Amino acid sequence: LLSEARAACARRPEQAVTAELKPVKLVKARFLVEIQPLPAEQWSRHGMEQIMFLIAANPGQPAGPLSKVASGGELSRLMLALKLVLAGQSGIGTLIFDEIDAGVGGATAAAIGERLHRLAQNVQVLAVTHSPQVAASADAHLRIGKQTRNGQTQTHATPLNHTERQEEIARMLAGDTITDAARAAAASLLGSGA
Repeated sequence: LLSEARAACARRPEQAVTAELKPVKLVKARFLVEIQPLPAEQWSRHGMEQIMFLIAANPGQPAGPLSKVASGGELSRLMLALKLVLAGQSGIGTLIFDEIDAGVGGATAAAIGERLHRLAQNVQVLAVTHSPQVAASADAHLRIGKQTRNGQTQTHATPLNHTERQEEIARMLAGDTITDAARAAAASLLGSGA
């Protein structure tokens, strides 16, 4: 009975995760759930099968285990899609993403930010990012910094108000010298106008 239920349920996450991969620029990727029967001596209260998540990142490539097929950036975006699909069922209250946007920019970063924001409707999401597009999608910002005093390094997090958020996103866009154009772009990303 458990085996039949697993087989019936496997197709839903395949379709839902694959659909979430397209906007984060894994347009041709396919997510698959493989159910492999186990030898009788490995059966347990968890069932008679081993469940594996596979991905075929590009057309014409065979599907393989996530850890062997997906690059770091692909794996980050795949995990975001998977967590987005499973968020309502996991019972996890907080998800932490550390530079999920590494190696992407522009429209892909914006799509990642939008998905993180959508995910945050169900769970608390903390994201470490250097992407202004991802940062702009957040409801709140903390600036993380380090200080060394008396030979000891301490990390600190400072909550930012709206003006500070806009200035930080402008800094992310422009670098050390923040221009009026960067401030205007930051205001646009935050949806507050110039």
